[in-house]
Amino acid sequence: MRTVLARFACLAILGAGLGFWIGATRAEAPATAEAATPDLATPKDEYFELMQVFVDTFDEIDQNYVKDIDRRQLIESAIRGMLADLDPYSDYISPDELARFNESVDQEFGGVGIQVRFLREIRAIEVSTPLAGSPASKAGILAGDRIVEVAGKKVADFEQNREMESAIEILRGKPGEVVNVGYTRGDSPDIIHVDLTRELIHLDTVLGDIPNADGTWNYMLDPEKKLGYVRLTHFTARSGDEMKKALKSLKADGMKGLIIDVRFNPGGYLQTAVEIADQFLNEGVIVSTEGRNSRPVTRTAKKAGTFSGFPIVVLTNRFSASASEILAAALQDHKRGLVVGERTWGKGSVQNTLDVEDGKSKLKLTTASYYRPSKEKIHRFPGETEADKWGVMPNDGMKVEFTMDQMRAYNFERSQRDIYSKTPTPSAFDDTQLKKAIEVLGQEIAQGAAGDKPAEAAPATPDGEQKAGEEKKKAARIPFFPTVLKYVM
Repeated sequence: MRTVLARFACLAILGAGLGFWIGATRAEAPATAEAATPDLATPKDEYFELMQVFVDTFDEIDQNYVKDIDRRQLIESAIRGMLADLDPYSDYISPDELARFNESVDQEFGGVGIQVRFLREIRAIEVSTPLAGSPASKAGILAGDRIVEVAGKKVADFEQNREMESAIEILRGKPGEVVNVGYTRGDSPDIIHVDLTRELIHLDTVLGDIPNADGTWNYMLDPEKKLGYVRLTHFTARSGDEMKKALKSLKADGMKGLIIDVRFNPGGYLQTAVEIADQFLNEGVIVSTEGRNSRPVTRTAKKAGTFSGFPIVVLTNRFSASASEILAAALQDHKRGLVVGERTWGKGSVQNTLDVEDGKSKLKLTTASYYRPSKEKIHRFPGETEADKWGVMPNDGMKVEFTMDQMRAYNFERSQRDIYSKTPTPSAFDDTQLKKAIEVLGQEIAQGAAGDKPAEAAPATPDGEQKAGEEKKKAARIPFFPTVLKYVM
């Protein structure tokens, strides 16, 4: 009896969902004689048959598996199984994962605003950089201070090998709540206690080479040659404004050429990539998208607000993906910038985030493909090799590849340079990719490449500009490899 009732309940819920789907389908159908009377009998019958398979399987596992099963876990596993068969980028974000998902996409979280590293030999947390204007910075915490207590508990008493994670769990949380931190400074054994009120922390996504003393970034890589350098780590809703602010500062300082470094940038909002590309292009197509359930959309550049009069080099590597590839391809196709480094990842698809359970969980679903201004694809499909066309290739003679050992050395060096110090040590790593970018930029400046050439790719179409705002909220995607967020509190 219980089995029959369970199946009846599941089918009743699924039937209600099907009724809603049929109603929505009818409501959205084109107003033509042919489309007004679709044959829904076969889809309806097939839908119920397939749902019966799902319900029967769920019920058999629930009733007869060798041990008790968490029903929610079973459903979530089924959802992930469905999405896994689609593509690598579609995913289910559970309620437990939602906060981390939002943090990685938006680069913001509730916290006290410090970048840290763990000193394993003394089991303490060292402050690498207090973020400018953060609760920690306002309380007087400085780079080099060592956090030894969090919320009244000694860091050394946290579970071994989980000290950093335990501290993050406490220091991060709901903005407005107070957490007590004890830290030492220099050689003094005295513990200084401060109450820090969590705030919404926004991580910068447009960085320079090394930070200034106040936690801001220096974007002028070479003050004598006037070479600007911006390192774009993600494409968040704020990245366009951050880029504009950096460009205004550089132009005011007499910048003659610009390097845009998108190495290891996994992407972000599609509309933000369009917004940033538009800052460098007077006109022309930036990117076009096509999907099964949406009409083609073309996004174009506008002349207003364009930064011109200087050449650009875009620095890429094999982990530059998605929105990074949109930016690099747009500048390359319009001959507004040269690409130096490695071929990019090859992700030419757009994911929408769709609310499930009234927003308690989400689906990240691939809904469209995008194409560069030249109409060439970027996506690397399964089975394609290095000989096939995908991703964004460096310009001729500008390919500089790193081995995995070099990449690890670069990441270590980069992490050290991101820590503020009054006397930054000279770089121990030979960044041949950046050196090549500087060399190419110098040649462009010497040749008088002003960087304000008219667009030469596909013609502009008004449809893209009208649709751009509608797509902004729908075009988010999660990075597909771990971020550094866990080291920021």
